[in-house]
Amino acid sequence: MLSTEIDRRHFLTMLAAGSAGLVLSGRQAAALGVFDAAAGEPLFAGARREADGSHSIAVVTPEGLEALKIPLPGRGHDIAFSPDGRQAIAFARRPGTFAVAFDVEGRREPVVVSAPTGRHFYGHGVYSPDGRLVYATENDFASARGLLGVYDVSGETPRRIGEIATGGVGPHDVLLSADGRTLVVANGGIETRPETGREKLNLATMEPNVTFIDRENGAILASHKLDKALHQLSLRHMALDPSGTVWIGGQYEGPEGDRPPLLVRLSRDVGPALFSAPDPVQALLANYVGSVAVNASGDVVATSHPRGNRILYWSTADGSFLGAQIMVDACGLAPIEETGFLISDGNGQLSYSDDPASSPDALSVAAGISWDNHLVPLKRA
Repeated sequence: MLSTEIDRRHFLTMLAAGSAGLVLSGRQAAALGVFDAAAGEPLFAGARREADGSHSIAVVTPEGLEALKIPLPGRGHDIAFSPDGRQAIAFARRPGTFAVAFDVEGRREPVVVSAPTGRHFYGHGVYSPDGRLVYATENDFASARGLLGVYDVSGETPRRIGEIATGGVGPHDVLLSADGRTLVVANGGIETRPETGREKLNLATMEPNVTFIDRENGAILASHKLDKALHQLSLRHMALDPSGTVWIGGQYEGPEGDRPPLLVRLSRDVGPALFSAPDPVQALLANYVGSVAVNASGDVVATSHPRGNRILYWSTADGSFLGAQIMVDACGLAPIEETGFLISDGNGQLSYSDDPASSPDALSVAAGISWDNHLVPLKRA
């Protein structure tokens, strides 16, 4: 197998040339062990920084054994998998302009997808039920208009074939409802531009909302926003529970001394309900939620707070607070087994938790590795 550094140099060269860069051949992907993973063994994917400072997407077992690693030209954020688990697309961290489409089984070479002129990605996307389309959250930064870029991924190279307005500024996360037709978009409310990096340009006027969109005709079916007093609570990352209820984590851009609720629950027909932890816990969270996940049994939602070094657990039945765990720089959350969560952190560790009253169990740690915000379970057909 070629070294990661050689692959990465080739990747960056192709990206700079403006073409769809090929990073890893099918033989190289196979050499990384993707075909050695037992069919019944769960796999998870996350963006991470490698020990040499490069960036990648890694597909791993819960014990941290690598099934596949795809070099990235910069820092990644989230990964979307096709419904059959065979294809995936990873997105750059906001306000990046690249995404990388890859075949999980190594049958096709990964390709770089560049955001069109005047657009940047927000880090998230979702596949259509048939796996033919991907909807990516994007910014039209000339007008600060939130969009879903629509990409046909059925061929060798993804093609952008259209766009859908999201009804807000700064669309971040996007989910597909169980009906297969309704997209849920968290418009975080924050305006950014590539030339100013991650600088937030409209904090005084931001107005986050969550919209429900018909993916077939682009119609906004419902839109929910918070009270004006919470207009600086950016709605960013989401998870669906089995009832179709949406759970959203907030990142507060107001005064540091404020202690707003950080967890929001809503549905297409029911407006926002907000939830806070007990005051001593809420004060430790730095007003920031990194990821949100619902366990497989559907009765617990977990929120990560990497700036406060905490993982919190809540009941999906009524939003009641179930407990908190101390975990340093932990952010990625994914359901595993019926009641548990797999947790990744900035120190290269993967941990397991199914009990808010106990400490998570460390499953593996990789020296020099730093996992990024999200951890995604791979559902294999």
